[in-house]
Amino acid sequence: MRIIGGTAARRNLKAPKGLAVRPTPDLVRQAVFNSLGNRVAEAMVLELFGGTGALSLESLSRGAKHAVCVELSRRHALGIRANFQALNLPDHTLSIWVKDVYSTVPALIAKNERYDLIFADPPYGEKNVNQRSRSDAQKLLDDAFLPELLKPEGLFVLGHAKRDQLQITHAWEEVKCLRHGDSIMRFLRRSQSRQPSSSETPLIHAVEPQQGRVNPGDVSTSE
Repeated sequence: MRIIGGTAARRNLKAPKGLAVRPTPDLVRQAVFNSLGNRVAEAMVLELFGGTGALSLESLSRGAKHAVCVELSRRHALGIRANFQALNLPDHTLSIWVKDVYSTVPALIAKNERYDLIFADPPYGEKNVNQRSRSDAQKLLDDAFLPELLKPEGLFVLGHAKRDQLQITHAWEEVKCLRHGDSIMRFLRRSQSRQPSSSETPLIHAVEPQQGRVNPGDVSTSE
């Protein structure tokens, strides 16, 4: 696994051993960032389910202003820090939050944070023929707070498995879909006709919890 483009291009990234982390493959990342083009430069980036931090680090290599990477596992967060430091990127450009995604989202809203790009390529869900998905990808689409974190012209890039059939809420509009093997990456924006507020439950239509913040040099779990 390596950085595809930008100032740290061709530098290798290390991933933890075992099946706990499934890094976004290089070819998929390349397709995603080719599609994003100039949107990445000077962008404020949020990566959920960070894993190796590859999407955050790729963004920073390509000129993003700042990235926040949310990862529950302290061990994986230490790996993200090590990858970041190996790339020799400016220290102030990455923040790592060792916290649960679903509690971090409202915490970021409370801090009045807003992002140009939100990435999430969470653990793949199981095949869900004739039943609603219970995957983390679906939970993110259902999260009533998440759209509030995205700037009006921003994009939410969500990865999931082909076998995981998602439902997209009225809060989102799909603008593009990339497919590679078993991987699907959906590009979503806030719906122009969005009705629910962050305190309401979003409506559904079918289509196919305190904060903890750490800097790259000090990864620890905050209570």
